[in-house]
Amino acid sequence: MVAVDDYRLIADALAEDIAAGRLRPGDRLPPQRSFARARGIASSTAARVYGELVRRGLATGEVGRGTFVRAAAPLGQPALSEPAGARVDLELNFSVLPEQPALLAAGLAGLVRSDALAPALAPVTVTGPPGAREVAVPVLARAGWAPEPERVLFAGNGRQAIAAAIAALVPVGERLGVEALTYPVVKGIAARLGVTLVPLPMDEHGLVPEALRGARVRAVYVQPTLHNPLGVTMPPARRAELAAVLDELELFAVEDAVYSFLREDPAPLAALAPARTVVVESLSKRLSPGLTLGFVVAPPGAVADRVANALRAGGWAAGGFALAAATRWMADGTTTALVRAKQRDAAERQLIAGKILRGYALCADPHAYHCWWELPEPWRAETFVAAAARHGIAVTPAAAFAVGPAHSPNAVRLALAAPPVDALSAALETLAALARGEYAGPE
Repeated sequence: MVAVDDYRLIADALAEDIAAGRLRPGDRLPPQRSFARARGIASSTAARVYGELVRRGLATGEVGRGTFVRAAAPLGQPALSEPAGARVDLELNFSVLPEQPALLAAGLAGLVRSDALAPALAPVTVTGPPGAREVAVPVLARAGWAPEPERVLFAGNGRQAIAAAIAALVPVGERLGVEALTYPVVKGIAARLGVTLVPLPMDEHGLVPEALRGARVRAVYVQPTLHNPLGVTMPPARRAELAAVLDELELFAVEDAVYSFLREDPAPLAALAPARTVVVESLSKRLSPGLTLGFVVAPPGAVADRVANALRAGGWAAGGFALAAATRWMADGTTTALVRAKQRDAAERQLIAGKILRGYALCADPHAYHCWWELPEPWRAETFVAAAARHGIAVTPAAAFAVGPAHSPNAVRLALAAPPVDALSAALETLAALARGEYAGPE
């Protein structure tokens, strides 16, 4: 077996293959286990090799698809404001505004005193320390709905909140309904929990409630507000229809409200079906992915108990320091200030995307931090992703969101939140030029 310290030598050899053209931009590298077997190395060493290629900018990892060769530097002349070879990330959708570090630092100042830090370092339960639930309620409230404090539970992050909700509602071996295009992390969570996903049809208003009839599912995971990836927001009438079907079929819904802070209307599904809806939320989009907090708002009684048990058993409860910090930011107005700033920022970025990509089949909500682009002929999503990578731009193909064996749409999701505005504009100009065939066309 190759020593762990030699992973850089293997990465060097692959880098030489890329430079010599033996590995071309857009080529998919073997799965890490296959690569490890072929090279006679441990799987952990293969992971470090691939990580080193990504760190050098020679490869890019795509959720649910694998690792692809990027090239040492973008080809052609993309009009990016970043230094040559820099990667513009339109995959991850986390926004960090210029004023954000100073605002968050101010809230942490009081926490580093010894008298305040000691309780923050102590273990906490899923219900949090005294007063934390009450502080969370106005942050979670919207459009006239607010959860009762005793219904709020805390998770380490939004993904853990989703996992706890699914684990509480869907036994191992049973079926969970999801929108036909869904948050990719849910696919991984379901696989780990032994839950089968059942894709349900959507239309321009979101999930089609009638599809739940005959689907033989134990619950449904749904994103009614600013759906990821489509950006669709379910109108009030559709929410009411879904609530009625849930009551009739005695089904529970997991309502993912992580993007709801960007659009505060309409009222959540939980307002219409409070006894049938488990709301999952997070501070990661509002604040920062580096220090976050997840929320679960569960109906009282047996469901709340099962969610709490799932949080404890899965090790998904919030950490004391993160909960203490987040509580301060929620209480002192920092969270509210950043929400307002990010609402303005998202609207500005949507205007940029709409202007640059005008004339293309773009599905976008003016409040969202992402948009859905149905690509023009003759492009296919896979070749477009590879071509964008050759120009130093990472985008996500529809296949990452598709559930089941059905053919995924010929589309990509563009996450607009992460790059500086000038880099975002330049990257979108480059993608528009690719779509027009002004750079390398599809192969």
